[in-house]
Amino acid sequence: MRHLFSRLLVLGLLCAFVAPASAAAPQAGDAAPAFRLQDQNGHWRTPADFHGHWLVLYFYPKDFTPGCTTEVCTFRDDIAKLRKAGAEVVGVSLDDVKSHAEFAAKYHVPFPLLSDADRSVATAYGVLSSHLGMHYARRTTFLVDPQGKVAKVYVDVDPEKNSAQVLGDLTGLKAAR
Repeated sequence: MRHLFSRLLVLGLLCAFVAPASAAAPQAGDAAPAFRLQDQNGHWRTPADFHGHWLVLYFYPKDFTPGCTTEVCTFRDDIAKLRKAGAEVVGVSLDDVKSHAEFAAKYHVPFPLLSDADRSVATAYGVLSSHLGMHYARRTTFLVDPQGKVAKVYVDVDPEKNSAQVLGDLTGLKAAR
């Protein structure tokens, strides 16, 4: 029993002191880091594909998990409003292209889901985390302006509310320009 308690204590301490595995995230006004990643259809995507549009670049931990499913479906349901506001939506996780293809097909996702299997983009955006040896992207959204500058960063977002937050801020940011 004491051995079990010791192991649980160590595990608890490990969980309490999990540190992010990447550098600081870009902030408002910074140039958005470049990327070249494959989407769920195997097409390569770069920021140039979205130049001239607002870009909602959201990172999420894992395909098919409850929070990530809620978030992708909320963005899916709001895609017409977001596009009308001049924005494109792109999701990014460490899952592979095949997982993204299955996830996108199951939930009828009308926007790119990018595979960052080598973790380079999550690292560049400061969202790579590690927990007990497992790597994942923290749930963070970047709103990037049409010139490629970060306009707003949303940290630890609520999967149900993130799309509406972005839409509200997008309207305000566009009006201020």
